[in-house]
Amino acid sequence: MPCRGDDCKIKSTAGGKSPEQGGQMCNKKGKGATDSRTERQARQAEALRENLKRRKSQARIRAKVAPDDTLDDTHDDTTHNIRAEEPPMSILSDKWIRQQAKAGMIEPYVESQRREGVISYGVSSYGYDARVADDFKIFTNVHSAVVDPKNFDERSFVEHKGDVCVIPPNSFALARTVEYFRIPRDVLVICLGKSTYARCGIIVNVTPLEPEWEGHVTLEFSNTTPLPAKIYAREGVCQFLFLKGDEPCDVSYADRAGKYMKQQGVTLPRL
Repeated sequence: MPCRGDDCKIKSTAGGKSPEQGGQMCNKKGKGATDSRTERQARQAEALRENLKRRKSQARIRAKVAPDDTLDDTHDDTTHNIRAEEPPMSILSDKWIRQQAKAGMIEPYVESQRREGVISYGVSSYGYDARVADDFKIFTNVHSAVVDPKNFDERSFVEHKGDVCVIPPNSFALARTVEYFRIPRDVLVICLGKSTYARCGIIVNVTPLEPEWEGHVTLEFSNTTPLPAKIYAREGVCQFLFLKGDEPCDVSYADRAGKYMKQQGVTLPRL
């Protein structure tokens, strides 16, 4: 900081120089401090510009933006010119699931998670935990049938109805959900087995539910253990996740008359 006038006179007198000379020295020091301040401000401004460029680059990756010439470098709000759009294949929340369920997407629909004394089911934060019904088809080799996806022999299964299904070691069973689903045209649904069963070596598999498909979902259970395994009817077995596309598809499952459209009960392979 430049010194004040009184200080200059004292210092200049002590140094054997006139007050005018001391004042010149003071002015030189003040000029140096001003230059230093200007350089510091310039560096700060450059750092701000670089930060703004990085933020704009990140924003372009996350969303579609207006043309470059409409992005004002002096504006520090990078979201100012970004068009508000949902990202492609966004996962949908419990709020959306609740609204669509009331319109018939899931029947019967359970409003909240039920977990007291059962394997949990019902709506969750970003999904829906579905229940397995009490109809089962368990693989058997009693008739020495060959498993052929193109010509499936129904003798490969033993039918069972009850509160509990016991799957033999290293065997397999089919079942269905309690819920009937109707999928919107711009939504794809994927399914993951519940960890309670996965931790017991029981794998639940379901292929994706395509846009405008509807029906009971056929569930596939694999017992990967060397021991018999229990499945509990009318309790949770898997979670469905709803993914919204960036636009409706041109051809839906209903449009192409898919072979599993409106399936009810446990449905075996079809060609």
